[in-house]
Amino acid sequence: MAVDVNSLVDTDSGLISRRIFIEDEIYQEELERIFARCWLFLCHETQIPKPGDFITTYMGEDSVLVMRDTSGRVGAFLNVCPHRGNRLCRADNGNASAFICAYHGWTFGNDGNLKAVPNLQDAYYNDLNLSKWGLLQVAQLDIYKGLVFATFDKNAPSLMDYLGEMTWYLDSFFDRREGGVEVIGGVHKWIIPCNWKLPAENFGGDAYHVAWNHLSALTSGFTQAPAARQTPGGGTLSPGNGHCILAVGAEDYSSAAEEIIQRYEESIRAETLSRLGERLEKITPNVGTLFPHMSFLRGSSRSFRVWHPKGPDKIEVISCQFVDKAAPQEIKDALRVTGLRAFGPSGVLEQDDMDNWEECTRTNRGTVTRRHSLNYQMGLGHDRFDDELGAWASDIKLSDSNPSYFYQRWARLMQADSWDQVRFV
Repeated sequence: MAVDVNSLVDTDSGLISRRIFIEDEIYQEELERIFARCWLFLCHETQIPKPGDFITTYMGEDSVLVMRDTSGRVGAFLNVCPHRGNRLCRADNGNASAFICAYHGWTFGNDGNLKAVPNLQDAYYNDLNLSKWGLLQVAQLDIYKGLVFATFDKNAPSLMDYLGEMTWYLDSFFDRREGGVEVIGGVHKWIIPCNWKLPAENFGGDAYHVAWNHLSALTSGFTQAPAARQTPGGGTLSPGNGHCILAVGAEDYSSAAEEIIQRYEESIRAETLSRLGERLEKITPNVGTLFPHMSFLRGSSRSFRVWHPKGPDKIEVISCQFVDKAAPQEIKDALRVTGLRAFGPSGVLEQDDMDNWEECTRTNRGTVTRRHSLNYQMGLGHDRFDDELGAWASDIKLSDSNPSYFYQRWARLMQADSWDQVRFV
């Protein structure tokens, strides 16, 4: 690539160039080298439970249609008619046996195959090979604990290799009770004028901002944030491959503000310990980012979101709430309401974050500003690999350790011409 990545990311010194958050040349390389070849989260299986169910999303800036065909098999395809490139499906979700392009009427089944073309016999002289003009399918698709992932790169490692040690941490959010989780309350979408990496690194381990950025919500008693309290245990955890987790102490497992949710957490503690093992007696995973752009959190708001890039200085957020499928309905209702209050475009915590991400992106447009690096030196050299946790761990929750590993992974992918050149750590 034309840009020297080594001049942009120096995690040994704790310095990151502001250019990676604003310059279009770098952004275009990200689309090619990260979003076109990494495993990307698409949806949860409970969002498409029945044959014919579909949901539209993005992989990078490519529109994607995820659907169950008539036999129940999950597939993912470019949401683009191969005839003239029109967006095929305009709906966010639904159920359909076929999709008809609004431009010229080409019709595709929910298995992605081209089924019918107007004027096939006369205008095409019956000479169009329908089998060659179906929807373009992703190179690989796999599902882990209900989470549907795909990649456009046929040479990408398996999903399990890509996730690595992160699988246990995903289990602690999405598979801590029998039956796993289900998505409730639909999908929230909104636009933020910021670079996609800012929220990804924030959710990946920025406990430093919580006590100050969310001061109003915390002092009002509106919400609790265990990451803001320097209680024993917890810290930033990097299980490898750019994935990041912020954990609180094991004793903070029921630290929700609402008493009904606290009682629920206490009632299922034995079950979660039995399923997840001794590691859960050391830490409570609280929030995290699966590289590059899927984030999730627990507490009073169990939600996951994807930071879809829409240019170097804009993202579309897709956010959903999830609950243990085995939870009583009153708990599901309580989590839905508390989640809406805290997160989403109108949530008191999310509004705090969005304002700062926007201003961080805005200032980086300055010509002189971009000449000076950002400081990522908190806790530099004060982490260690913890064999019991399967991750690089900081001693306390306040550290730039996770962002450093996130940007190390970013730099390796940006430099590599193929997966063979990408080291897995």
